[in-house]
Amino acid sequence: MDALLNPVSHPFFVRALVAAVLVGAVCAVVGTFVVLRGLAFIGDAISHAAFPGVVAAFILDGPYLLGAGLAAVTTALAIGFVSRRARIRADTAIGVLFAGSFALGIFMFSTIQGYVADLSSFLFGNILAIGPDELTGLAILGGLVLLTVLALWKELLFATFDPLGAAASGLRVGLLEYVFLALVALTIVVSIQAVGIILVVAMLVTPAATAQLLTVRFGLLLGLAIVIGVGSAIAGLYLSYWLEAASGATIVLVETALFLVALLLGPRTGVLARRAEVPAPVE
Repeated sequence: MDALLNPVSHPFFVRALVAAVLVGAVCAVVGTFVVLRGLAFIGDAISHAAFPGVVAAFILDGPYLLGAGLAAVTTALAIGFVSRRARIRADTAIGVLFAGSFALGIFMFSTIQGYVADLSSFLFGNILAIGPDELTGLAILGGLVLLTVLALWKELLFATFDPLGAAASGLRVGLLEYVFLALVALTIVVSIQAVGIILVVAMLVTPAATAQLLTVRFGLLLGLAIVIGVGSAIAGLYLSYWLEAASGATIVLVETALFLVALLLGPRTGVLARRAEVPAPVE
């Protein structure tokens, strides 16, 4: 019991715990739609696209969340615009803009004289170092994302499962796509402090992918994804504290372990499911 209670006696750990719950929930909700739409790669692309915004914020001595948010949302909307107007596949547009944005970030980073330790946490994540102001910013962004998803719940569901039918019914699918891409971008910005730019795609995709191995019902899938996302974030945070390891990497490893367990033992794809399908021998 002391092992569980001692960490929460530290204010920095309490802030990290609140941030972990927030990040886990927001990533699970938005990540469920990302996985169902087959857009897992876009999370990795937009997270790397946020890097030039972080570097610009550092150079200008501005807020990191604002810089990352502007860069991520701009790139996300650009991906939607290019894929629609240029009539090319979405993954092609993602590849081009992802590489260009990240290259811009590296170029800007190279102009800074000397080693910049402050930026390493945005690459690899350090949720234990989150401050009160940063936590407030995460709460505002996370709340905005969840409220928007709630307000557009029916439209997002319709466009996810039947985009052609949604368009035929008069739903502005193009505008909704831009809104969804912006939500993904904001979700990634919320998650960067927790797991970093490099690992943020795992927070977005793995909980929903794990839940998808366990059920095909959307409501249950979403609920399981939230439980997995929040639970993994809390467990990973405690493990990183006990083991004195990187918090972001530990959270992602917990999520990956749960995915592998579901893959091996889940009712749909696991070993137990396959055994249940094997007919009993006829005597």
